[in-house]
Amino acid sequence: MDSPAPFVIAIGFCMAAIIIMFVFVLKPRNGNIPIERRRLETPHDNSAVGRVSGTAVQFMDTALGRSGGPFNREVLYLAGMKQAPADFTVLVIASAVVAAVLGTLLISLFMGILLAVAAPFIAKVVLVMRTQKRRAKFELQLTDTIQMLIGGLRVGHSIMRSLEAAAKEAQAPTSEELSRIVNEVRIGKDARQAIEDCATRMDSEDFSWIGQAIQINREVGGDLAEVLEQVAGTIRERSEIKGHVRALSAEGKMSAVVLMILPVAVGVFMSALNPGYMRLFAEHPVGIALVVISALLFVVGGFWMSRTVKIKF
Repeated sequence: MDSPAPFVIAIGFCMAAIIIMFVFVLKPRNGNIPIERRRLETPHDNSAVGRVSGTAVQFMDTALGRSGGPFNREVLYLAGMKQAPADFTVLVIASAVVAAVLGTLLISLFMGILLAVAAPFIAKVVLVMRTQKRRAKFELQLTDTIQMLIGGLRVGHSIMRSLEAAAKEAQAPTSEELSRIVNEVRIGKDARQAIEDCATRMDSEDFSWIGQAIQINREVGGDLAEVLEQVAGTIRERSEIKGHVRALSAEGKMSAVVLMILPVAVGVFMSALNPGYMRLFAEHPVGIALVVISALLFVVGGFWMSRTVKIKF
């Protein structure tokens, strides 16, 4: 006879969710500005689910404070996420609870706890991947960005006016970053600092060269369009070399991805094919120890392979 512990834990989770729902729904409303006055274009959800989610987000916003927690506003911005830190944190916590309940019901209590603990780390990995993808897209758009700046300078616009025009014409994420530079300069930030901050956010050495060229031009004068033309040529040559490097290292990256996915896929397949066989790794002490050691070796191997196929130049 199977142990009733998983079902008892699942019932406990459900009861806790019901209690939290009633606490949040019946909680007295505070004196904040109504959402319909702050966001006129957004219809206000008066349903029970809407009240629960809204109250949970307000509670999380108060708990996180100005720092925003691990999923702060800057981290979400770099990943291209439009959610507020409180909204994203509530989403991660809800995902962790759902994963814990499903893991406990379908596999075991240990697996449910493991999935709940892994949910924040998975969210962090997703944000890192989105950030890297956004930075790579910014690099691909950089040559076109410089050409738009050169075009604006040659028709007589200032550098800030050229940045503003390029922000309107470019696609995301270039448009977002250039618009942020223009807005920061308008509120009093130094143009050089704003461009350097953008280069740091995007981890772009090429864009930092543009900031240095603009700063040198402001100090000594000269034809900025001609300087940017030379910078564009250098960046174009570097992009060609990067393309060759990516092509040569593509096989190693694919091998790393296959080796990382294969053990997870085999484990999921075996769990679906023979749950009793895999349950030993979640219930027996030796099996749990082997899972922990395998996870550690999995992380070390993944890090080692990522450093091997990632070439810096």
